[in-house]
Amino acid sequence: MALIAVTASGPNEAEPYVASIESRGGQARVLTPSTYTSLEAALDGVSGLMLCGGYDVHPQYYGQEIAEGAGVETYAERDEMEMALLRAALERDMPVLGICRGLQLINVAFGGTLIQDLPGHRKLPDDTSEEPLKHPVYVSPGSKLGAIIGVGAIFRTNSYHHQGAKEAQRAPSLLASAYHTQDGIIEGLESPEHRWLMAVQCHIEKEKEVPTIFLRLFDWLLSWSGAYEAGEME
Repeated sequence: MALIAVTASGPNEAEPYVASIESRGGQARVLTPSTYTSLEAALDGVSGLMLCGGYDVHPQYYGQEIAEGAGVETYAERDEMEMALLRAALERDMPVLGICRGLQLINVAFGGTLIQDLPGHRKLPDDTSEEPLKHPVYVSPGSKLGAIIGVGAIFRTNSYHHQGAKEAQRAPSLLASAYHTQDGIIEGLESPEHRWLMAVQCHIEKEKEVPTIFLRLFDWLLSWSGAYEAGEME
């Protein structure tokens, strides 16, 4: 049974991600800054890594200061923990799935930058409607993401982020697999060098708010993590 390391700021934040893994037959080990002790302990027996949503990545990681009025909220210990975990997972050729903040952290770790504030990509505080904010996303049919979900097309996904990247901010060694159709914000990233690295901007753990075929990303992570555990990666 694949054991997935799930990063979060706290255990409550991790719950929906853990539920998505466990409902598909996997196991989860939640890693938070308060419980993280070392790479060795965190990754012992782990066969996959999921970098989840949460605080903003500190701009110092891409050579900037926090922009005035950008509403940036950071958590330094989480940045340090996830950067170390991502490096170790890539060195071990371990499957990695980034979600929302996870996509942004991956982009920064590979040398990209971020737009510190994106108006219109998450609800304003005075918006009390129960419906999530959604927008159209184009998935490239020639991408790994397109192959995983089985089709390249335009979909409507949820949107909870106020940071992100366009082509100008994309890490040069990464490929964009999906875009917001209206403003060009990157909604999916993958790597030609690291076969088992995948990231999406939408929150797929909110399973009722994204197209059902996007949930195949969980199956992808568990399948290849199982192969990694069995030493069957090719």
